[in-house]
Amino acid sequence: MKEREYRLLQAISEDEEITQAGLAAQLDIAVGSVNWYIKRLAKIGYIKATRMDRTRLKYNLTSEGMAALAQRATRYFGDALKIYNRLRKQAKTIVQDMESQNIESVWLRGKGETIDIMRLTCIEAGIKLDDEAQNWCIKDNGYGYELYQVGTDGDGSQQ
Repeated sequence: MKEREYRLLQAISEDEEITQAGLAAQLDIAVGSVNWYIKRLAKIGYIKATRMDRTRLKYNLTSEGMAALAQRATRYFGDALKIYNRLRKQAKTIVQDMESQNIESVWLRGKGETIDIMRLTCIEAGIKLDDEAQNWCIKDNGYGYELYQVGTDGDGSQQ
């Protein structure tokens, strides 16, 4: 199932009386595209359209549509949990390295969920979080975490 199809099913599950124009605005796509996706999802049996009045349709998820929506959500949460567990394991490894080097405080460079995982791990281990860069820094390098001394750019070279 494509991302837009999933988002359309999700939007319909939240509001069965939503219009095609409302779906288009919510999904940031053209009304014609919404119409095409609705026809496609109806053809494969994920939604059913019924008339509310002569100009409006009501969209209902079929049992197949609900199952597909639940399956996609379950897969998404499973993938997210794998990523969380990988980041949490990396964070614990960095904290253990810090403890072995007697590093007692660190500044966390960046924002977002990845840094929040590191923040939680540091707090649990009793590592003090600095308000600004002082001696040691941890950043999210896109693959996990990187510990470096302030004054270097994270790979050991001088800034």
